[in-house]
Amino acid sequence: MTLHPIEAGNFKLDGGAMFGVVPKSLWQKTNTPDSNNMIDMASRCLLIENGNRLTLVDTGMGTKQSEKFFGHYYRWGDFNLISSINKAGFSCDEITDVVFTHLHFDHCGGGSVVEKGNSFPSPLFKNAIYWSNKDHWAWATNPNPREKASFLEENLHPIKSSGALSFVTQHDKGFEYKKELGFDLLFVNGHTEKQMIPKFVYNEKTLVFAADLIPTAGHVPVPYVMGYDIRPLDSMTEKELFLKEAVENNYFLFLEHDAHNEVVSLKKTEKGIRVDRSFSFNELFK
Repeated sequence: MTLHPIEAGNFKLDGGAMFGVVPKSLWQKTNTPDSNNMIDMASRCLLIENGNRLTLVDTGMGTKQSEKFFGHYYRWGDFNLISSINKAGFSCDEITDVVFTHLHFDHCGGGSVVEKGNSFPSPLFKNAIYWSNKDHWAWATNPNPREKASFLEENLHPIKSSGALSFVTQHDKGFEYKKELGFDLLFVNGHTEKQMIPKFVYNEKTLVFAADLIPTAGHVPVPYVMGYDIRPLDSMTEKELFLKEAVENNYFLFLEHDAHNEVVSLKKTEKGIRVDRSFSFNELFK
């Protein structure tokens, strides 16, 4: 197995929304806001080269939306999904599997594009199976008012209508891992219904793709949960259980949304579990 970080593009979000009820005086110590209270965000995906499978975890928000849409997210930097895949030595047609941790637009929007001469989006990865799970797909395609703006029909319909959609088998027993795609998946429900958190053993280290369970290094403390989470108390319980497991087993967290910290390790402190060290991916796995 070989892992490749894939940078799909940077953007900004409101710091208050990203930290919920946590006061700005606290969260700004780790996530510095600009004059508009916006904080830097990444769309950091992961490409898994494993035998005859080439699996991409998440795809960023993509490029097919209108300028008005993107105007809310203040995109910055030079990263994009396709060029990052090419830089890793692959083409989009070589991707065999796309795994969505969940179907919010900033995690799945890059999975489809509007090609020249067409009016409707189609899958970007023509030869790939797109993976979700039944409960989350049902949740996303019948959205509640709180999440409706995050589950976009133009991201979901092309996958379904093309026949590329498939579902992993999910656990209904709570906090457990499920292995089906060659790596472990943890199901959590605080941020959204049945978000999937991938876990890998790579070069004798355990790496967890933290997705929106822990989006940035600043979100490691248990009470620091996003205002976007549909069940914040569940998020706290899930984080507490996960962090205990992670620090006891020396997990490294691959941070999807932290523009300045790619991978972090954890440590126990008097105040709870906190970030120990920050690494670049290549530094950790050189």
